[in-house]
Amino acid sequence: MTHPKITVVGAGNVGASCAMWAAARDLGDIVLVDVVDGLAAGKALDLQQAAPINGFAHEIRGTTDYAATAGSDVAIVTAGLARKPGMSRDDLLAMNAKIVSEVVRNVVAQSPGVFLIIVSNPVDAMTSLAHRVTGLAPNHVVGMAGILDSARMRTFIAMEAGVSPKDVQAFVLGGHGDTMVPLVRHSSVGGVPLTKVLSPEKINAIVERTRGGGAEIVALLKTGSAFYAPAAAAVAMAEAVLRDENRVLPCAAYCDAEYGVVGYFVGVPAGLGAGGMMGVLEFDLTDAERAAFRKSVDAVKDLVTQLGGMGY
Repeated sequence: MTHPKITVVGAGNVGASCAMWAAARDLGDIVLVDVVDGLAAGKALDLQQAAPINGFAHEIRGTTDYAATAGSDVAIVTAGLARKPGMSRDDLLAMNAKIVSEVVRNVVAQSPGVFLIIVSNPVDAMTSLAHRVTGLAPNHVVGMAGILDSARMRTFIAMEAGVSPKDVQAFVLGGHGDTMVPLVRHSSVGGVPLTKVLSPEKINAIVERTRGGGAEIVALLKTGSAFYAPAAAAVAMAEAVLRDENRVLPCAAYCDAEYGVVGYFVGVPAGLGAGGMMGVLEFDLTDAERAAFRKSVDAVKDLVTQLGGMGY
């Protein structure tokens, strides 16, 4: 029997957490890849030994050899340098471009039909880079950002409102950075508009905390960046594809005139299923929201232009 196959590139905190979440959901066989000899193999073996305890049944392998990834259905790319205090995601552009371009070429050489999920930062630009260097169809490449940003916003709303995050809905559009656009008008608690639940002052504070959600964790950790929630978000995307769930999830997806954006990967609500990214859904935006979204898209375009100047 052939099982779904998931490759996770990078066995650091984010990659190892991706493998853990994917194993816990029993999504398929997992191959964890890292350039550091023994790192992926050790973490994979450790995780495999949790199978009798947590009741998952698929094989988990760790390796330095991309040949082991052949035939992957989904690949989650977490390889690259993480932020340190005082750094922005954009500061990682040049350093991670080389890593990501090499990684995705290796993955696609072994699995030409793979669905790529990019986690490496700055994620919108890295997703564009992955699409360009692999030649994959644009609906087979997405970036993990909006699910995480929206989850952070939902968490902060739930904390402030004193309710379960399960009952909170929120969407964040735009680039995964300081210019992201939390959509207050489209956020709700148990179906009740957020503006009816919390004061404008509290909502504004939540918006700003959402924009700085990653930096807040970096400042606390001091030696790294977030990994549990980013990994959970990436695995949710993988699950939607592998199980053909047709879920609408905010992610860095290719826009072909949606929201007035042509030819760029930016954070938008997109349908994910067995066919990959199946289409972008468009919110009805106010003039102010649309202006904020354009500003965020411009920031993404600037990073992509910088990549071009570096030869990528």
